[in-house]
Amino acid sequence: MRGDVAADTATRALHTMDASNYRRVPLAVVAPRDADDIAAALAVCREHGVPVVPRGGGTSIAGQATGVGVVLDTTRYLNRVLSLDPEARTAVVQPGVICNELRSAAAPYGLTFGPDPSTHSRCTIGGMIGNNSCGAHSVAWGTTADNVREVSALLYGGERVWLRGEGGGTLDALSARLRDGLRSLVDGNLALLRTGFPDLPRRISGYALDALLPERGVDLARAFTGSEGTLGVASEATVRLVRAPGARVLAILGYADENAAADAASTLLPHGPLTVEGMASHLVGPLAAASLPRGGAWLFVEVGGDSPEQARAHAGALLRDAAAECADSAVITDPAHQRALWRVREDASGTATRKPDAGGASLPERSRGLGGEAWPGWEDCAVPPARLGGYLRDFRALLAQHALRGTPYGYFGDGCTHVRINFDLLTEPGIARFRDFSYDLADLVVAHDGSLSGEHGDGQARGTAAEDVREPTRPTLRAVQGPVGPGRRDEPGDAGPAAPAGREPAVRGLAARAGGRRVRLPGGRR
Repeated sequence: MRGDVAADTATRALHTMDASNYRRVPLAVVAPRDADDIAAALAVCREHGVPVVPRGGGTSIAGQATGVGVVLDTTRYLNRVLSLDPEARTAVVQPGVICNELRSAAAPYGLTFGPDPSTHSRCTIGGMIGNNSCGAHSVAWGTTADNVREVSALLYGGERVWLRGEGGGTLDALSARLRDGLRSLVDGNLALLRTGFPDLPRRISGYALDALLPERGVDLARAFTGSEGTLGVASEATVRLVRAPGARVLAILGYADENAAADAASTLLPHGPLTVEGMASHLVGPLAAASLPRGGAWLFVEVGGDSPEQARAHAGALLRDAAAECADSAVITDPAHQRALWRVREDASGTATRKPDAGGASLPERSRGLGGEAWPGWEDCAVPPARLGGYLRDFRALLAQHALRGTPYGYFGDGCTHVRINFDLLTEPGIARFRDFSYDLADLVVAHDGSLSGEHGDGQARGTAAEDVREPTRPTLRAVQGPVGPGRRDEPGDAGPAAPAGREPAVRGLAARAGGRRVRLPGGRR
């Protein structure tokens, strides 16, 4: 091992957490210098039955960057952009490269890496591949899976593989064991893989096994992306770069409330925006609100053009079509003003986490909803964009049913929302409520033909509920890990909210779409 191995208390403590609610203490932290180091670490862990967790920037909010075994930290040494081809619009990167560093390397050529989560200043490309991260510009440039061309990975069974996509993927390039196992998996589940997945732009939950269908080009890179480190460790990747627009304009549209903004978001997509972000007034301070159009909620819609004039014309056409639905609007052309307003959006997770009415409440009182902190754990459920307004209305009713509070915001154009909820995670009744809410929300998302995760992955937060309602990948989870090799560790969901005793399992996604058990919605509707 050429890299670093540390098992001291301080190092282990620093890696007990990510951006989620979960804390787990690893046995050791390994910082590999190259693929050979990764292979050596995996061999030792395989020999001793020790779990392995590949870790990027630790920005995951579902708990998948934590583990009780060996953490592989790729940020210390495997953090370079190895090459960049402006003509082919591709870059070869190591997994520990920070998103912004890749974007900076591409900028002199007028290119950028499309996925840009709000943590773009610290999240890594390897972590983005693990989670299939998205970001504000996914309505234009897609998710990480849409922008990964090839992945060099080390599987837990010991094989080194080069997983190709974009029509270049083929099972024949794999070893006989992997080739035959995956071919059997796909051939034995053709109908399920072709009809069982919801049709929406943000479907991050579970494995993308439909990418292995022959009509999808046997896209091995896409199938690997989003597997959260459960199938192997990426040591290198070739990613797609996109042409950045010459000029950008930010159109801000004001609406009466978040439901009206959500209803309108999908109607703006035919204009080809770069972003369609939603935010309600609860998350905007008075100084920022003073510079926004009138309204109780806003859509931040970025459009581009080859020139400032073209970008302004693009924004003008969009606003003319949206005028009947929005209460007020503004066009921001000054780049500094745009950055200041985008900062409001990027800081929303912190704003949503700290409730303003904490006062002098004690910690248990704050955790019961009397101010104080709100928590992640059910961020980023996604539904078809045209159904977002209806979903948010039902979501609000479900919060009220469980006496909880939260303010959705985020990727309205993709039908995906962030939310921090004032769960009580300190008392037994509070934890029971968290558990019940989790299962009810999973039912609700499936009822709207959605995905439990539209970003940030399943991890521990959604993994257990996903066993019951996830797109039809869970029945084949063991099957896919069979040909690929033993999983990284305790699988996603192992520490998620356990099903309450005696509770009927939540509706399964495929059964719901095929006319199975009816789903209970807030207010008793079916």
